[in-house]
Amino acid sequence: MKSDHLSPFPYSNTNKRYHTLTYYYEQTYGGKVAKLALDAGFSCPHIFNHHQGGCTFCSIRGSGDFTFSNIELDKQMKAQEALMQRKWPDAKTIAYFQAYSNTYAPLETLKQIYDPFFDDTYDHVEVAIGTRSDCLDDEIIAYFNEKSKLKPITIELGVQSIHPNTSRLINRQHSLENVEEVLEKLKHTNIKVVLHMINGLPKETHEMMIQSIQWVAKQPIHGVKIHMLHVLEGTVMGIAYKHKPWPLLSLDEYVSLVVDQLEYLPPTMVIHRLTGDALESDLLAPIWTIKKVNVLNHIDMEFARRKSMQGLKYEKQEH
Repeated sequence: MKSDHLSPFPYSNTNKRYHTLTYYYEQTYGGKVAKLALDAGFSCPHIFNHHQGGCTFCSIRGSGDFTFSNIELDKQMKAQEALMQRKWPDAKTIAYFQAYSNTYAPLETLKQIYDPFFDDTYDHVEVAIGTRSDCLDDEIIAYFNEKSKLKPITIELGVQSIHPNTSRLINRQHSLENVEEVLEKLKHTNIKVVLHMINGLPKETHEMMIQSIQWVAKQPIHGVKIHMLHVLEGTVMGIAYKHKPWPLLSLDEYVSLVVDQLEYLPPTMVIHRLTGDALESDLLAPIWTIKKVNVLNHIDMEFARRKSMQGLKYEKQEH
């Protein structure tokens, strides 16, 4: 339901003071859009082949915790569509390749997987692909750029933090320089780019997390996903946390940080997420992240309390 008290923020038709994905979809596709989370059977370059264990925070499902893995993509699509139709019968859909790194394969393999999603086989409005910058070479970028002429494509890149010490600590196994090189190449295509950032990573200060978002603000991208760190059962980080817990951000600290961060982002940048999903059975901490609506409500209230909005500090920097 739309609020009667409209926000002063220009990219909103409700009381939101930041550029929500819901607003973007309404303006672009004319209504509700739902993502169908898919697992195409990919891996990541530093999990199995290089025996480096993957990112320390990542679940054994490669962040695809809500996909229907181990069944054919066609059946996954139908199962996800059935779920979405129960909640939003009239929603348009996006094929979202979520689990692991979805460009980590030879180009011919990628063509076999993705080609059907750009013809009339499936009735979706867009294709979204989660991957890493070190899994996007020139040939793969050119392939997806060509496919984007048939259907819009969004590529989501995990960055998490710009700080080298943090990247080593969480075992990212690629550099910020590599991310920037790939962003420069994608800038010259029709592909939309969304970056993933994580707040609350071990040993990061408030200022470090602000610096990461200030870097995001300067990138040639469409949007950003900001998540609170989830410490999960069965992960390298989860095992360490159970052995010796360390302080995590509280709800109030997270809310204050997120509002600080959004003030630095350009108002045109779409905020794809401010909360993440974790299976409750796997989540060790922080437990407050389970109540996603509560988190978003607190962010709205903090914006209102400050009489602030996304881009406030960005605009001041620009002028």
